[in-house]
Amino acid sequence: MQKLHFKRALIDDAWRSDVLVEVDGTRLTRLTPDAKCPTDADAIAGLAVPGIANLHSHAFQRAMAGLTEIRGAGEDSFWSWRDVMYKFLAALSPNDIESISAFAYAELLEAGFTSVGEFHYVHHDPTGAPYADSAEMAGRITAAARHTGLGLSLLPCFYAHGGCGGRPPAPGQRRFISSLDSFARLLERSEQHAAQCGLADARIGLALHSLRAVAPDELAALADQAAQCHWPIHIHAAEQQKEVDECVAWSGKRPVEWLIDEAHIDARWCLVHATHMSDAEATGLARSGAVAGLCPITESNLGDGIFPAVSFGAAGGRIGVGSDSNVRISAAEELRTLEYSQRLRDQRRNRIGSAGRSTGRALFDAAARSGAQAIGRDCGSLKVGMQADIVVLDSDHPSLAGRADDAALDTWIFVGGNELVREVWSGGRHVVTDGRHIARDRLATPFAAVMRKLAAAL
Repeated sequence: MQKLHFKRALIDDAWRSDVLVEVDGTRLTRLTPDAKCPTDADAIAGLAVPGIANLHSHAFQRAMAGLTEIRGAGEDSFWSWRDVMYKFLAALSPNDIESISAFAYAELLEAGFTSVGEFHYVHHDPTGAPYADSAEMAGRITAAARHTGLGLSLLPCFYAHGGCGGRPPAPGQRRFISSLDSFARLLERSEQHAAQCGLADARIGLALHSLRAVAPDELAALADQAAQCHWPIHIHAAEQQKEVDECVAWSGKRPVEWLIDEAHIDARWCLVHATHMSDAEATGLARSGAVAGLCPITESNLGDGIFPAVSFGAAGGRIGVGSDSNVRISAAEELRTLEYSQRLRDQRRNRIGSAGRSTGRALFDAAARSGAQAIGRDCGSLKVGMQADIVVLDSDHPSLAGRADDAALDTWIFVGGNELVREVWSGGRHVVTDGRHIARDRLATPFAAVMRKLAAAL
């Protein structure tokens, strides 16, 4: 049993003082405000808030950060970036994936994320052949979570085709490709890796890459399995206008429209990006209860477009955030970039939230609540029975001088960033202290070795 005493904490959705938090294993068992600090409790300075679930990560892409910022001869786009990603991916071994993922996961924790939905699609060796363990790469992801203590929802991804209508995959996609039969074996082994990784709260769900990569009969079969297993389901949708046009040419419907009409999406689903929607699609997605999984930094980096967050929120839509390509890892900056995109489009300020309310608090609450829903975890709030995922903001930092409660959240999101994160507990594990992950130095050495290897190879 751990006992932690916070001078100020956001518990049960309200700011309270002198909060005694009791943790049994990975769960919050008691929260007592206005309590004296007992002698057997650790007194923690700072402002305690719930950790945020990162609902969409491709951890291996962390090692690509900074390598695609050179203008090509033609027009650079998501599609030219993807070609570079395929070349980069061909050089990665299982050991490389584990080292990159572990370092990225440490950075996620330092940034205020306490769990991740790892949208995992790199399954095979560079020739496309399966490893002896069909879920070798999934095992490396779960090992990375174990090394760092990051809460993990592993989302093995089914990927079978190279375009809508069952087009054959491109050579660069060979490491992703599965049949329904081979994917069934991979899922079973992935479950075993998650169960054996040493984290009591590790779990799995299902990822379907996109309507470009999954045929309707395959989607239906896998969605039925996920429903029987009570798994969350994630799918990339409408990230690029070219994808929308391809889907319309194939089916007569836009991607989100097709998913609403044909897949009958509900609150178990997370549609990642959903950038290019019609008004009818946005309303339908909001009514479905599914989460729109936004990755504003990556979407900005790739030139995807601007999600209609204001109208989607007005329709009751649910929004969470992820780090996707991990080109920059920061919970605060994901939320800031989301809000700023709406301001740039609308030429107005304070777009997300309601009148008279802190914009930072509105962003934070949405991401915490919907991120937890999207990856199927009991997190996102400090309440009895929830995961003990706690982020402590550094109240001694000059940027937070004289700031408290929602004003501190506004300052973290719009002024500061990772430097304001002082302590982090993930599932009851104290993994960040004084702003640094407890294993950062140990994890940095193999990560740096992979980076040097890749620099020489590419």
